[in-house]
Amino acid sequence: MHFPLHPLSAQTVALLALSASTVNTASVPKIPNCHSHQYPGPRNPSFENGLEGWRVVSGDAFGSNSVSFETSYWGGPFGQTGKGFILGTAQSGEKAVGELKSTSFRASSVISFLIGGGYDVEKLYVGLVRDKDNKLLVRQTGANDEAFIRVTWDTSKWAGQKVHIVVHDSSTSESWGHINVDDIRVGCDALGDGKGLTFNIFGQANQPAAHSSPSCSLMAADPMRPQFHYTQYQGWINDPAGLSQWKGRHHLFSQFYPGAPFWGPMYWSHAESVNAVHWRELPIALSPKDADDPKDTSGRFTGAAVVDNLNGNKLRLIFTDYTDTAFHPDVVQEVVSTATSKDGIHFELDSNNPIIPRPPPGAPKFFRDPKPFYDPTDKSWKLVIGSSNDVSGRVLLYSSKDLLSWNYVGILYTGDGSTGDVWECPNFFPLGEKWVLFYGGDALGWYETGTYNGSIFTSEKRGLIDAGPDSYAMQWYKDETGRDLAITWMGNWPTSKWPSRINGWAGSQSVTRELFIRDDGGLGSRPIKALDKLAAGPAKKFGRRSVGETPLVIGSSNTARLQVAVDLGATTASSFTISLFKSKADLEIFAGDGTAMTANVWPRYQESKDMTIVGRDGSAVFDLIKLTPLGSSWC
Repeated sequence: MHFPLHPLSAQTVALLALSASTVNTASVPKIPNCHSHQYPGPRNPSFENGLEGWRVVSGDAFGSNSVSFETSYWGGPFGQTGKGFILGTAQSGEKAVGELKSTSFRASSVISFLIGGGYDVEKLYVGLVRDKDNKLLVRQTGANDEAFIRVTWDTSKWAGQKVHIVVHDSSTSESWGHINVDDIRVGCDALGDGKGLTFNIFGQANQPAAHSSPSCSLMAADPMRPQFHYTQYQGWINDPAGLSQWKGRHHLFSQFYPGAPFWGPMYWSHAESVNAVHWRELPIALSPKDADDPKDTSGRFTGAAVVDNLNGNKLRLIFTDYTDTAFHPDVVQEVVSTATSKDGIHFELDSNNPIIPRPPPGAPKFFRDPKPFYDPTDKSWKLVIGSSNDVSGRVLLYSSKDLLSWNYVGILYTGDGSTGDVWECPNFFPLGEKWVLFYGGDALGWYETGTYNGSIFTSEKRGLIDAGPDSYAMQWYKDETGRDLAITWMGNWPTSKWPSRINGWAGSQSVTRELFIRDDGGLGSRPIKALDKLAAGPAKKFGRRSVGETPLVIGSSNTARLQVAVDLGATTASSFTISLFKSKADLEIFAGDGTAMTANVWPRYQESKDMTIVGRDGSAVFDLIKLTPLGSSWC
């Protein structure tokens, strides 16, 4: 990560880097002993000689034109090995079906291959089939992306048996109805590229069944899963929702689709914590209405939670009820509904839903993501909701005396068009002497700080909530001690093609952050103090030192907290670089001035986990460098 020094005015700047990955190595898929059984693999495993050695078993999805030598597609490079590979659409297009079969070979203890194309566990896959009974032993589907990901199978239980590879396509879908494959490897060649480089192990077959073991070991089973960032074991999550603290417990809900590692009809997943660090999974809080058509995307979109002492001591969810008007053309697409819980676990929909039955007059169809707040200017409950005027985003304001009946106040704030023409996930709250508005627009998270008179917000300063590529839909809440806390989705729509989809899950949430107003009037964030509880061993410390062009190797760690303090007065470098070569998961960086940067990192090799610091065009002087191993938030 590259940090230019000139914008920072302080003489010493502190940086904190958090990188999450598997720490319970006993639960990580073990690398098979590739030496125990090694036999030659199938003929022409990389399709460099067309379909030589392969036979079309059925259908017209595969044939003489199936082998492609293209190097890139609309989304980037295919990433094949060599030149040729099977492109599932090359022979007869997207909707064609068929099956391709390799020559027979004796199974080695490990097999790996490159896979791309559509996601459909039953209809699109590369499979290993035993010759004697034609039994499908193991299979892997794609990830709705043309680019290849390497999948590794432990086939030691079938070692020595005669088997063959099948490329199966029985999908007639017009979108992602095909499968791509390349570079089938067996034995020790299947595990790496030589020179001490070992592939990270991907593949659905390596994932234990849900609920098959305690959360601590289950969540550690995937070598790419972050260990102190919330994820669902399987399925898709995006926006954090309903952030709150009630009866001493922090609640984290997320937009969730359990059916696949992709966005779909939205549910709300639910987890709780005593310290906003260690999470315990709870039952799904909200589910979509029953749909007659699987393509109906109606669901429960983003919203918020509020402690409701006006209608009994309850935890109340207020959310967007979204209806897919392609299937329900006479229904208002986005309305506001509510649900309550007396125990913080089980939620009941209000019989009077929706509580806001339609957008106000003149509003476009975008009307989503309600977030209530208590307004000290008139001691009432208010609610903001994202919208648009077709040119720029805007935030609408509602008021209520009982959290059930809401009256439209007016437009709280309208943008100038530079931050998107539709705003999502607005949050509005007082912080220090300022009021803070943040929202999502143009796939970026924005904040604005300024003043508020009870109905109109006047912006004084604008900026990005997070400087990294993988942050969106941040949500704020005030805890029972008065801290202003927030969590952001560690993802974004332009960067959501995560390799973890090949393992059946996608999306994670950030660590809990505390918000504050910076000296320049902007919005800052820092990790909460309770993250110190994750320390899992002694810290490695470096005293004051100067770092130039020669890299300083700090350490090699799967999951760690890196803290550095830079003496800017003694630094001559124009910038310094912290390189966290991680084999797994997520990265968060916090600067002392409140700047945050969030990113996902997906290295190919297990050895890519070194942390180094390099100075450019001079030397960077550090007062402190401290590396602390961290444990799991599920343990």
